[in-house]
Amino acid sequence: MPKMNVESFNLDHTKVAAPYVRLTGMKEGQNGDVVRKYDVRFKQPNVEHMKMDALHSIEHLMAENIRNHTDHVVDMSPMGCQTGFYLTMINHDNYDEVLAILEKTLQDVVKANEVPACNEVQCGWAANHSLEGAKELAAEMLEKRSEWSIIFKED
Repeated sequence: MPKMNVESFNLDHTKVAAPYVRLTGMKEGQNGDVVRKYDVRFKQPNVEHMKMDALHSIEHLMAENIRNHTDHVVDMSPMGCQTGFYLTMINHDNYDEVLAILEKTLQDVVKANEVPACNEVQCGWAANHSLEGAKELAAEMLEKRSEWSIIFKED
């Protein structure tokens, strides 16, 4: 296949083993700031996906709570394929700390009593949420914490 401009389009999705967290790329700005983008994969591509209401709620919960654990987050956004999220960070290069930040954030999700900004004023589809679904996704991801650094299946 020809090389694509989007990094994840060059990834063989049949060879990865979700869940995992992988660095997908980095960019250095003119003033020396470095932005890193991570693929935080919850579900095995083309095998399973997150239900939209649960994905929507865990997105709200992670986007809000991850910022309690670091000031380096630029964005936490869902993948259109509903299998994971992209985490973008600035001036932070410690992979193990990224995993620890994600672990704390998912623990926050499991303990949550409500979905933040789950109303028509703050959310574009406020009726489409599932706190219980988000908690299940977070618990599933945490159960496999020891596997997050393993990106590819063994043959």
